[in-house]
Amino acid sequence: MESTRFVLINTSHAGNVGATARAMKVMGFQDLVLVAPRFADVLCHEEAVAMASGAADILARARVVPTLAEALDDVDFACATAMTPRDFGPPTREPRALFGELAAREAAPRLALVFGSERYGMSNEDVYRCHAVLSIPTHPDYGSLNLAQAVQLLAYDLRQALGGFGVQARTPDPQLADARAVQGLLDHLQAALVHIDYLDPAAPKKLMPRLNQLFNRAGLTNEEIHILRGIARQMQKTVVPAGSK
Repeated sequence: MESTRFVLINTSHAGNVGATARAMKVMGFQDLVLVAPRFADVLCHEEAVAMASGAADILARARVVPTLAEALDDVDFACATAMTPRDFGPPTREPRALFGELAAREAAPRLALVFGSERYGMSNEDVYRCHAVLSIPTHPDYGSLNLAQAVQLLAYDLRQALGGFGVQARTPDPQLADARAVQGLLDHLQAALVHIDYLDPAAPKKLMPRLNQLFNRAGLTNEEIHILRGIARQMQKTVVPAGSK
């Protein structure tokens, strides 16, 4: 299922082909086949390349074939995408549940996801060639999806069924300030607070120990220490009116 094929039938807009390539690549899929697109040169169309946005390699490997039968060559399980329910034909399934079932098989099938044209969707004849119809759960009053949006949603659900990708966590800043730097900040800040008459040195209470605990919890970096000391330095330049509290 890693080699799942994405099949677009009679695509009208070159931009949708490029956007489909982009949607596929971000989810780790590469096999794109176009069935009788409106423009024969759509894979090198300026709008398609622009909308691919870094996924031009998907376009370069893509194939154009005249019929759906050729597009489904060597495919074990084909899924149609059709919003309109059919009285006859393959069963309609929710994508996430079906992908989970297919991925859990001992021998996962070679899968194809088939998308119809922007204006007319898939014909009954094309739907009948498939093993299941995928219905993306949408708001009941409005289920209109752009072609590339539908591709992205199904590519995401399929990738999750295959285990997904790990989230790239932010690496903590290694330049954390040491205890000496934090103490220097506290001393500087204490002098600044006394200067603006916010801290009474005769009755300091627990202001500075509380600030110390705050800074320890925050895990200040050296850059943050410099910023806070710059603020303290500016506070010390403040002229405090005589007799003010």
